[in-house]
Amino acid sequence: MAEQSFKYIIMGGGVSAGYAAREFSKQGVKPGELAIISKEAVAPYERPALSKAYLFPEGTARLPGFHVCVGSGGERLLPEWYTEKGISLILSTEIVTADLASKTLTSASGETFKYQILIIATGATVLKLTDFGVQGADSKNILYLREIDDADKLVETIKEKKGGKAVVVGGGYIGLELSAALKINNYDVSMVYPEPWCMPRLFTADIASFYEGYYANKGIGIIKGTVAVGFESNDNGEVKEVKLKDGRVLEADIVIVGVGARPLTGLFKGQVEEEKGGIKTDAFFKTSVPDVYAVGDVATFPMKIYNDVRRVEHVDHARKSAEQAVKAIFAGDLGESIDEYEYLPFFYSRAFDLSWQFYGDNVGDSVIFGDNNPTSATHKFGAYWIKDGKVVGVFLEGGTPEENKAIAKVAKVQPPAASLEQLAKDGLSFASKI
Repeated sequence: MAEQSFKYIIMGGGVSAGYAAREFSKQGVKPGELAIISKEAVAPYERPALSKAYLFPEGTARLPGFHVCVGSGGERLLPEWYTEKGISLILSTEIVTADLASKTLTSASGETFKYQILIIATGATVLKLTDFGVQGADSKNILYLREIDDADKLVETIKEKKGGKAVVVGGGYIGLELSAALKINNYDVSMVYPEPWCMPRLFTADIASFYEGYYANKGIGIIKGTVAVGFESNDNGEVKEVKLKDGRVLEADIVIVGVGARPLTGLFKGQVEEEKGGIKTDAFFKTSVPDVYAVGDVATFPMKIYNDVRRVEHVDHARKSAEQAVKAIFAGDLGESIDEYEYLPFFYSRAFDLSWQFYGDNVGDSVIFGDNNPTSATHKFGAYWIKDGKVVGVFLEGGTPEENKAIAKVAKVQPPAASLEQLAKDGLSFASKI
């Protein structure tokens, strides 16, 4: 097979790839210099839409509506945009070998691609119950959500099993957002997770109690402190029951699993330095190998604000790290310098009529402010985290754009706080004064 050669290759076709492509265009990449190689069959899109509007019964999101870069208010990059810019979009192509020493990538079909500079934007893949040998986990209608093909399969099954019983395994982002989407589709929904409360990596028990109460009021069954240990299927091989470790058995027409993800770094093992489960980079997303950058979910980078190194799985970082790497590449070519990456952790979610944002670090002591009664009409409350006498993290449910900007500023500035009690009393007014 003929070998293709490019000055720049982005390996991966997710959010980071799309935002990197836009930055390459801004920096003046020449036609024919850049290729994006993706195992997906579509141009880069805003992945968060898949667990939200894509699954709604009415007003559903569909491509080309959410190609990047609409998620950050930018121009939508349709497939023809890449053509116009002379960027090669090589889709439905899985890279199975990456030889960083010879700067060569090889696809599953034997095609080879040479590069001068590589950006690794391979993202993460979902953890599957079959990976853990769970009995019956290969039954039909046990579904996962990561890519658009997964979402299409889920939409098809939701329609096919209309109004049936759904079991959602996992109490994190995917669990909460998909439970809401299934309920909106008139499913009988149960959520199962082993932790003492939902979203344990971010939520405190007090924050989680609001969401669990709200979901329960919507008719979603919440089963905590246990895990799915097996599945029974019918004669067609479709899942019909979920066996829990505590002995309970749940009927199910659909099971959706959201138990985490792992970064796709396997092709680079032994070739590049790793740290904390990701590919180690500097503040410009350069790896330990010359001319190789890593961005998004796979990158472990210096978190300057906390004098720490971290790996972040979130769309906001996927966008910003990609732009930083491309700026660094072009600055290097010109012998110029750019500012180091300064990232403020940011997470958000939307489900039902709820919408929360979190900025900063959820470490130290925390306190709730506002009304976190799940039956309240306002759904407006938040939390502050204090460490070493400073506010280091802020969470807000139901905030206006101005209020969300204010809490972001607090997390960035890290102002001193007199006490948790005073913060609880001041509530949002504390943030508005910073």
